[in-house]
Amino acid sequence: MTGYLNATEIAETLRRIRDSVGQRIIGQDVVIDEILVAFLARGHVLVEGVPGTAKTLLVRSLAESLGAGFGRIQFTPDLMPSDMTGVSVFSEATRGFEFRAGPVFTDLLLADEINRAPAKTQAALLEAMQERQVTTDGKTRPLSALFTVFATQNPVEYEGTFPLPEAQLDRFLVKVRVDYPTAEAEVAILDRYAGGFDADRLGDRPIAPVLDAAGMAALRSAVDAVTVAPEVRAYIAAIVRATRDDSGLTLGGSPRATVALFRAARGAALLAGRDFATPDDVKDLAPAVLRHRLIVAPELDVEGRTADEVLATILTRVPAPQ
Repeated sequence: MTGYLNATEIAETLRRIRDSVGQRIIGQDVVIDEILVAFLARGHVLVEGVPGTAKTLLVRSLAESLGAGFGRIQFTPDLMPSDMTGVSVFSEATRGFEFRAGPVFTDLLLADEINRAPAKTQAALLEAMQERQVTTDGKTRPLSALFTVFATQNPVEYEGTFPLPEAQLDRFLVKVRVDYPTAEAEVAILDRYAGGFDADRLGDRPIAPVLDAAGMAALRSAVDAVTVAPEVRAYIAAIVRATRDDSGLTLGGSPRATVALFRAARGAALLAGRDFATPDDVKDLAPAVLRHRLIVAPELDVEGRTADEVLATILTRVPAPQ
């Protein structure tokens, strides 16, 4: 599908993408919706989940369904920025240096176990996320217009990891949590494998692309046309401002968080087949957009309280427009 998409085409296209990814990722419909919203809104995604919950398969399947380029980097403590961005090597044929692009030059980049890389490599990735460009050998090189980082991290393993700085966390539009599937979904996964599916042999059963580059660009342009009424914009600002005044938090959302929630609400509206955002779009996406930008007060952290729990209280306290 190419060029401009009308409302009917948008709804049908997004349904097909969700269904395509859902063929492989069973029982994670909310997760699929959240990462698709982030992609539509031109945002990067932090995916958190224990090993074995199909995080890599999720991103690879989305890339195939979108018809987008896919790259993967396994982050390790010894990973250097050049391993990600690329290097210049001497060519005997030309008697000069030629740049060999690294895996960051793609559309959808899976940064696997991102919190295992040291600060220097994190800084190089931050430039790519923020500016959609990288600097090598003193030269700035642009990345794909569709460049999106899908970073994964393990919530229970801390040995050999480097906590992501707040500045980098703030660059992720959403933080998505991949939980264990339900009992029914887990049986359905086994049924799929009994029928011949194997995540280690994806090439045997590739997903047919729903879109091409022009179609993806058209979808993202459609997000920019989604209307967010003044009262809904005020609701977005009120939620984020409330995080700054809540005694249960030592760090609230920044103005970038306000803009991120605005963009996510637009993406959610488009995914729902509407050209206008509602207060429910805002409320539904608020946890994914804000949870990684908030720091829980020490006394609540000791009690095991989470940012999601504090945010849930805030959402009940801030009145939604009628």
